Parts: sequence; C-alpha cells; structure tokens
Amino acid sequence: MNEERETFESLRPLLFAIAYRMLATVSDAEDVLQEAYLRWRRAVDEGVVIASLKAWLSTVVTRLAMDHLRSARARREEYVGLWLPEPLPTGAPEEIAGALTADPHERAELTDSLSMAFLLVLERLSPIERAAFLLHDVFGYTHEEIARIIETTPTNARQIASRARKHVQAERPRFDPSPEERDRLAERFFAAVTLGDVDALVQVLADDVVLHGDGGGKVPQWATPIVGADRVARLFAGLGKQMGEVRAHIEPRTINGQPAAVVLDPEGAVAVVWVLDVVDGRVSAIRSVINPEKLGHLGRVADVRALAASRGRV
Repeated sequence: MNEERETFESLRPLLFAIAYRMLATVSDAEDVLQEAYLRWRRAVDEGVVIASLKAWLSTVVTRLAMDHLRSARARREEYVGLWLPEPLPTGAPEEIAGALTADPHERAELTDSLSMAFLLVLERLSPIERAAFLLHDVFGYTHEEIARIIETTPTNARQIASRARKHVQAERPRFDPSPEERDRLAERFFAAVTLGDVDALVQVLADDVVLHGDGGGKVPQWATPIVGADRVARLFAGLGKQMGEVRAHIEPRTINGQPAAVVLDPEGAVAVVWVLDVVDGRVSAIRSVINPEKLGHLGRVADVRALAASRGRV
C-alpha cells in the first residue's frame, strides 16, 4: 500500500495542477484527487490492467473535474457578490512547475496560468472547452490523448481547443515579465499600506487600477469593483490605519504565482488575502479574498467581525 501511495504521490503535482486550474478551488481539487486515488485502488483490486498510470489518472481527474464544474455552475450563479478563485500559495516559478517541466519558458507559462486573472478567463469556457484548452496549451497533451480523455474524436478535440483558445487569447491577462520587478513593486505597495501613505500608494497604482472583493456574503466586502488610483489608494491607506489599531499585520506571499500578501490578526490567524496584478510597472488590479470558507487551507481563519469590533479597544 505504501508503495502504491508513493506511486500516486509522484504524479500528484501534475494531477493537482490540472484539477486546480479546472476548478479554481483548492478544496475541490483535493477532493477530486482523493476520489481519483480511490478509483485507482479499486481498479487495482479488480485486476484492471493500466498501461499508463499517468494517462489513466489524468483521464479520471479531468472527467471528475468536468463533472464537478457542471454542478458548480449553478452554485456560482447563486454566489453572493463577486466570485474569485481560492488563493493558492505558490513559490518561485521553478517550485510551481518544477515537477512538470524543466523548460524556463514553459515554467513561466505554467505560472501565469495559475493567476486569478487567467482562471477567471477560463470561467467563461464550458467544462469541455476548459479541459481541451488546458490539457493541450498548458500541459502539452496531444489532440489524440485529449480525445480519449473527453471522449470525442481527435478532430473534434482540436476544434474544441481552438475555439477555447480564441476566447482565452482575446482576454488573456498580461503581466510584467520579471518576477523581481513585480516583487519590488509589491513591497512598495504593502509598505505604503502599512504606513497609510496615500501618495506612496498612488505612485505604484495604475490610473485605472481595479479592486475586486470576494466576501461570499459571509463577511462585509465591497459590493462592486472600485476603480481609480485615488479611490483605491485612500481605501488601502484607511485599511492600513485600521490594521494598526487592531495590531493586524501584512505577511508578503506569492499567491497563484503573483505577488500577494496575507493579512494576519494578532494571533496569526488569516483575515484576508490580497493578490496583485502588475502591468507596465504599476499595480493594475487587486483581488481581495476575505470569504472565510476560501481561507481555511491557509491556516486558522480570523473572526473578521470580532476583529473590526475590537478597534479602539486594543
């Protein structure tokens, strides 16, 4: 059993990479991987001959993810406020994709395909389009392999991937190419937030910067996107002041391959995650995930309402 588990774990980076990009939630991706493992164990016990475990598990994970997406569509339509992907902690590009490819360009592509902006573009695709596009353009599967996975012909698989590609290319996000530049700008942004420095914030924000918030109806969050450097700068300067009042602090992270930060309460519980898009040397978009149901995999979750109520008493 241990040997079989180790065999499965050796393929986990690839399988999780597929599942998370399909579903954009860590918990659902983990559920899919667990179900795929159980199905593999049952197949082994039943004496099923598996010529390629990678191909077999990729097929199972993709089909499970497609089924889950179909059922999730209705739930997301009923979601309160803006829906954002679950934040995924990531390291440097080579750590994100090191088990999948050694090519630097391919690693960069894999990293950008994790971004919240990219995952939100994928949300506009049907489950079968999403699968065909990701398997071919991101993971390098052939159309013949994809056809077997999504149960169609190679010609149809090619057409589905091509149709999806056109949609993605029309809306694909653009990021600054240097992670070092992104990180330096993020450092300036978070330092300015901590100081409550409006002018310093305006300097690092694009004129048309957009702030998106996801509270899921569980905690207060902005009802609509906030646009413009001055408005966003003043809002974050105010948040920095409020954080100081309750002794919360910012911990820089890399989330979904992008510069980000986790805001922690005085006991180290996670209150909110901020993820930045950086384009042309400025922060072009900020995504704020405060829905507690999307933060549990990052650690203990803070009681944001209690934290806000404690202002002035700390």
